[in-house]
Amino acid sequence: MLDTIGFRSQADFAAARTKAFFRDILALLTGQPNRLMEFDKVSRKLHIGGPIYRGVHAVSLDRIIGSIQRYQDFDRAFLPAQSHTADRWTRVNRAWYEDLNLPPVLLYKVGEVYFVVDGHHRVSVAREQGADFIDAEVRECRVKVTVTADLQPEDLELLGAQVEFLERTHLDQLRPQTAIQVTILGGYERMLEHIAAHLYFMGLDFQRDISDAEAVEHWHDTVYQPVIGIIRQSGLMKAFPSRTEADFYLWVMDRQHYLIAHSQADWVEPGQAAAEFVAHFKVK
Repeated sequence: MLDTIGFRSQADFAAARTKAFFRDILALLTGQPNRLMEFDKVSRKLHIGGPIYRGVHAVSLDRIIGSIQRYQDFDRAFLPAQSHTADRWTRVNRAWYEDLNLPPVLLYKVGEVYFVVDGHHRVSVAREQGADFIDAEVRECRVKVTVTADLQPEDLELLGAQVEFLERTHLDQLRPQTAIQVTILGGYERMLEHIAAHLYFMGLDFQRDISDAEAVEHWHDTVYQPVIGIIRQSGLMKAFPSRTEADFYLWVMDRQHYLIAHSQADWVEPGQAAAEFVAHFKVK
């Protein structure tokens, strides 16, 4: 016969499963993902390094978005997605009611988010009980890009391209004050092409071999930053709040190609293209 706490724990699990069911229906209707992020997929796409032990900390439950192995057992809100988790879940829930001290969960930290290595049920129960934080043993994994709590599977393609861009250019080391982020698929590949062309023409101008690092720095300082400076001063970005400075750079380069193709000039300076781009769209 169940005692009061046992009955409440089972009722809590049933309620959590019901919530998970309706979240699945909503995800199906809206097309929005409702599963935890898979650490292995994120690790492969973003070339994650580490982990390095960072000690025990109170971690915001809202920033725990994935799992190492049990991503199919819980949904994105860490509600139980399978009935086979019932026994373990209710035992942890009972410990919560009895105010027992549970060991810290084990998490991998990637950017601003966390993935559960051990302690999935403790995270699930804590969230269902309305807690904001949970004690966790944290091991941090190195990553070159910003990873936030709104990460979705479809974001990995762009983030992976950003990682490859940084690994090939080392711009995060050569110019650490600059964070290049694009929202346009293929944008990073186009920038790599721009840098390769810049290296080629630098070699012709300077009549010597140009290193990759020198070409990246020169492209950044004489092409990218001047374009971004004109875009910033124009205030045009306010009309496109979901776009980034790097997106505008790519649009300016498209404008440069258009101007060359529709004029007698063999070359149009990036700064001139940026100024013409701003004037054209401000008129609109």
